[in-house]
Amino acid sequence: MESAIEDEDLLTDEFLISRLDGLLDSISTVRVSGEVEVSQEAEKVNTSKLGGGIKLGFKAPELELSGEDSKENRKLTTETRRGTEGIYLNFSDIARSLRLLFESLRSRRVWLLLDEWSSIPGDIQPYLGEFLVRCLLPIQGLTVKVAAIEQQTNFRTMLPSGHIIGLELGADIAANVSLDEFMVFEENKERSREFFKSLFFNHLTLGGVPNSPVAHISSAQGVVRQGFTDTRAFDELVRAAEGVPRDALNIAAKAAVRAATERISVHDVRAAGRSWFQSDKEAALRSKEEASRLLNWIIDKVIRERRARGFLVNQHDTGNALLLALFDARVLHVVRRGYSAQDEPGERYDVYVIDYGAYVDLMQTRYAPQGVLPIGPEDSEPEYVEVPTQDLRAIRRAVLDVDSFVATLPSARTLT
Repeated sequence: MESAIEDEDLLTDEFLISRLDGLLDSISTVRVSGEVEVSQEAEKVNTSKLGGGIKLGFKAPELELSGEDSKENRKLTTETRRGTEGIYLNFSDIARSLRLLFESLRSRRVWLLLDEWSSIPGDIQPYLGEFLVRCLLPIQGLTVKVAAIEQQTNFRTMLPSGHIIGLELGADIAANVSLDEFMVFEENKERSREFFKSLFFNHLTLGGVPNSPVAHISSAQGVVRQGFTDTRAFDELVRAAEGVPRDALNIAAKAAVRAATERISVHDVRAAGRSWFQSDKEAALRSKEEASRLLNWIIDKVIRERRARGFLVNQHDTGNALLLALFDARVLHVVRRGYSAQDEPGERYDVYVIDYGAYVDLMQTRYAPQGVLPIGPEDSEPEYVEVPTQDLRAIRRAVLDVDSFVATLPSARTLT
């Protein structure tokens, strides 16, 4: 928008302005939904007159005849609409207006970035997707990028009529970038380090005061050297963030307050991670009693019994409402999807990890997690692996059966 406002050629282009007016008209049509009452009145009038006369005088006599015939028809139609006014969007009109608008941009490329797609109500998402398919994606010179959380996204749906609307992944738009690959420590340690180094560097230095305490930091690596006791402390912060930038910033802020004038240590990060979990995430679950019970059950089963940080959930069960509630609260994180193993042919699993703040106070106890997933035969000591990059042979001991927890609820109902 800023580049368009500063472009003098665009601002003075009357042809472009007229196309913008056309787009405004196409997206601001008002329709009244409700009852329509039509009344008609008709009136017909016919008039006929005939007259005559003889006029005598000193001159020659005059004969005068007159006649008049007139007809008048009147019809009055009154239409009354009772209902609610609403914006009516005709995709064909909008697509035509957008196409004409882009033709007047003189080959300039426009980028449309849609963030927080998942914040749109799920039943509305397919309609917005259909709008993109029919109005925006066919336009040359336009690039559309959508940022969405997979578990909270509903790009496509079938209407009661059987008609399918929305975005089709792979056909209409490609899901070719997973931000987890850049931000989740277990996915790629080096990438996540570099991402969060840049995040903190930009956050501290962009728009800063020249004489501020961070003014002398000239590179992303300088954030680690100046702010942390060693790289291990910074890695601990990246791990604690679980791939969520907002969590990283808040944990870092709490750790910095705790460290005061000293550099941030591993102990500071752990204390800050626990504090942030209690004040933000755990607090958000207080109104969801059953979801809180599921979290405690997972901690007991996965961390205390298996001494692991992660577990597998069959993809058939990933739509469980309680599991989604924990994911929405950011106390569970998905680090890999579509995992399979040779001892479970045909089955696909998602790899979940428990939030750092939920188990950090156990790290100095005998229940300290030894890795992400426990693998190997159930009759032997487990081996522990991080997020697996290839399918493993024995995974049954890493699978968590959420239905077994649901069966313990007082209502004993399955929430899906």
